[in-house]
This record gives sequence, C-alpha cells and structure tokens, in this order.
Amino acid sequence: MRALVHDPAAPRGLRLAEVPEPVPTASQALVGIKAVSINFGEVAYLAERREPGEVPGWDAAGVVLEPAADGSGPPAGARVTTFGWRDGWAEHRAVDTANLAVVPDGVDLGAAAALPVAGVTALQAVRALGAVLGRRVLVTGAAGGVGRFAVQLAARAGAEVVALVGSPARGAGLRELGAAEVVTELTGEPLTGVLDNVGGPLLAEAFAHLEAGGVALAVGKASGEATTIDWEAERLRGGHRRLEPFVISVPLGDDLAYLARLLGRGELDPQVDHRVPWERATDAVDALLSRRIRGKAVLDLH
Repeated sequence: MRALVHDPAAPRGLRLAEVPEPVPTASQALVGIKAVSINFGEVAYLAERREPGEVPGWDAAGVVLEPAADGSGPPAGARVTTFGWRDGWAEHRAVDTANLAVVPDGVDLGAAAALPVAGVTALQAVRALGAVLGRRVLVTGAAGGVGRFAVQLAARAGAEVVALVGSPARGAGLRELGAAEVVTELTGEPLTGVLDNVGGPLLAEAFAHLEAGGVALAVGKASGEATTIDWEAERLRGGHRRLEPFVISVPLGDDLAYLARLLGRGELDPQVDHRVPWERATDAVDALLSRRIRGKAVLDLH
C-alpha cells in the first residue's frame, strides 16, 4: 500500500512510498483511509519524533474493511474517524476500536478527519477548566485548529470567550463561531480561564490576567518559546491561581463520538480551510507552518 513516510531528504521530510500492509491485533479494526488531517505539532516536530521510513499521522477517517476480531467496534462498511500516535497517513490503518468513532451519515469524511487531535484536545481542555458559564475565558492561538474548536466548545459551555489572534485577518470568522471578543493583544480585564496554544511570553502575560481562583492550561507551544513566570510577583499579587500543562487523555473514542454527533447535527464546524490531494502534502505543511491556514488542513487520499 502507499503511505506518506518520513524521509529527512525530502521536502518537509515527507514522501509517498510503498510500505507493508498493517496487521491488526484482535482489538483493532482495519480501516481504508479516505482523508487525513494535519496537526501543527506532528509536522513541526516530525524529525524529532519519527525515524526515517516511519509513517506519521494522528488523524484519519475512512471505512472499516475488517472489523476487530474480538467483536468490539463497528462492522465492516462503517464510516469512522480514527486516532493513533502514528500510521494514519496511509491507505490502510489498523486502529484500536477504543480510538475510533462512527461518522454520521451525511458527514463528509474530510470534515470528520479534522476531529481527533484538535477537536478532542479542545473538548478535554474546556472540561478541565471546570464550570465556565458566564465567565471570561481566553483562547490564545484562536485562529488555529485547536483554537477554533476551543472557541466553539467554550462558547457552547456558556463562557464569554475572548479569542486572541496574531492579526485581524487571522480572526476572521471567530465571532460567528461564538467568540464574544476577537483581540490581537490582552486588555486589563480579568479572566477566569485561559486555554493557551502559543506558550512563551504570551502564556506568562495571560496567567498574570487571571483572577483569584482562575486556571490557565498550557495546551500548545506554537511560538516555540519557553515560558518564564515571576512567581515572587504572583505571591505578592495574592490569591490562588493555577497554571497546568494540558495532556490529552486516551483513548479518545467516547469524546470522538460526541464531537461526531455534534458535526452530524450541524452544531460544530471543523473549520477545514485547506484541502488538497495527499500528493500535495508538502504544500499543506508549508501553509500550516507558515500560519497561512485558519483552522484545519485536510488531505484526500482518493
């Protein structure tokens, strides 16, 4: 079968190649992949996380070719969206049934492919903030894949969402997704929660805007910069505030199924902004890494 493999000598470290067919375990379904989505983290750190010849890919959607031998998961022919830490960018994928969800009829598989990492990260991060009804929640990097899901899901939970973006153009469409404010810099108004996708000095600045009892979650590090907090200044400020690293919890199946249902009811927009055949994967990676994509990038296999 064909797959996108890591090749350090190829543009953006990726090339199409022939690789062996996957062999599912008893708890895995064999899925014929139709579309995949690209996440910033998996391509920005591709060389550090993948060996030459390995198949990357976290998110992929397609059709079940062979159901799991242990009887778990959907039957052959079911349309599904899937997650795994590798092997997604291939024509066939063996995936644990706990990490897939059925895609409702009428939902495009390219849209469903955008859900796993970005959508579930946003969902779990919003949950980790606790009750946000009527409270100001900041989403940094709000124009990205995780950010646009987070804006929608936090607004759905009742938060007054402040969407922070790098430029006014990057903020296009965020009010329609539920943002109460779209800003390019922080104001002095206090925040109850922060979902930070950028890191670096911005995370420190956002943390300083938290009111007593607030929580900031370090979700991503798109800036590539480390964050320094002046803890003595925080002690002098008084009040208890939390800053925590966010790590996605697996398996993702239940959360994926919830997001797929929202998608099927038209209550969630995957914000697919860039969609090309997988033969043009390097074009999509270039666009993603250069911040030219607002939302998600999807590759179609067939």
